[in-house]
Amino acid sequence: MLESRLMYNEFPQVDLMIGDVRRRRWTAERKRQIIEESYARGETVSSAARRHGVAPKLLYRWRRLLSEGGAVAVDSDEPVIGDSEVKKLEDRVRKLERILGRKTLENEILGEALKTDIAGDLVAEGRFPMKTVADVLGVSRSNLDERLKGKSKPRGPYLKADHAELLPAIRRLVDARPTYGYRRIAALLNRQRRTADLPVVNCNRVHRIMANHAMILEKHTAMRIGRVHDGKVMVMRSNLRWCSEGLEFTCWNGEVVCLTLIIDAFDREIISWAAVANAGRSGSDIRGMMLEAVENRFGTIGSPHAFEHLSDNSSAYTARVTRLIAQALNLIPYFTPIASPQSNGMSEAFVKTSNRDYIRISPIPDAETALRKIGGWIEDYNEVHPHPALKMASPREFIKALTQ
Repeated sequence: MLESRLMYNEFPQVDLMIGDVRRRRWTAERKRQIIEESYARGETVSSAARRHGVAPKLLYRWRRLLSEGGAVAVDSDEPVIGDSEVKKLEDRVRKLERILGRKTLENEILGEALKTDIAGDLVAEGRFPMKTVADVLGVSRSNLDERLKGKSKPRGPYLKADHAELLPAIRRLVDARPTYGYRRIAALLNRQRRTADLPVVNCNRVHRIMANHAMILEKHTAMRIGRVHDGKVMVMRSNLRWCSEGLEFTCWNGEVVCLTLIIDAFDREIISWAAVANAGRSGSDIRGMMLEAVENRFGTIGSPHAFEHLSDNSSAYTARVTRLIAQALNLIPYFTPIASPQSNGMSEAFVKTSNRDYIRISPIPDAETALRKIGGWIEDYNEVHPHPALKMASPREFIKALTQ
């Protein structure tokens, strides 16, 4: 007797669900039936929910929605509309508003055009003074005067006589440097024209020609999260701060090339660099690059005065031997704060430039090809690349102008 009591009374019934279990969909009629049963005399929400396999919390929510919806319906004497239906109606209203605004603008443009034509016809008849017609219809008196005298110019793109002359030169530059925008193309074009003793061209004209012939770059729309950086990386003259950084890029066959360089924080010249394939930068590479940079700049082993050498916190730079060699060369090692790459902004900017203007547009099937091309990339950057911070001059042009 006790066993049967424990078996049938103490343990609730359990439904075993086998297979793919999906969320059940309840019809409105079924929901209303369950809610009505929960309001029956002697019935509770828990018992009604358990009997129909519904969570009590869900049944409470159905009852609340029914009461609120019923109250709203009774108060407004109108049927209650669901949120999804309201959203659809709002979207439709917004779409109709956009269409209405576009049509209104078109009607205003047509009205202005017709108004100007009517005013021109009235003035041509000579029955009314020109100023009166212009004031009444709200059009420009000078426009009416030009129409009457036949001096009005036809509408169209702004063109100058030398546009056809400049177009071939601009197209050659764009084909050679597809990542350059109109400002850098204008700088290269003016550099060629100065060499040929020709007058320089305004960059706005270059922009107009490139826009008329579909040569403008697409706008960069990526949103970046700004970082607070109160320091100043740039200095007031050369050889006050050198910045060192490395970058890695993958060749078409999967080989990885690691490039490390030293750049001056004032004139932006790449003083020395080192590249290896399928290996990381080592301390010996960094030390050799420091020695080569000092020799390239000063022609001696050792700087005539002490200045900063800014780098990241990798072990190749922070090694004790590297720091001792730097001090022997009269360089003061400085390291960027952790998680603050913008503190070494000069070299980080060159990393972006090299990826955009050289690596992504050059065929690099393997590491051997990439290592052969890196020297040409560095030389092109130092000799040709127009830099905005240098008044669109290349680093070596800027250095030459300072020395002269």
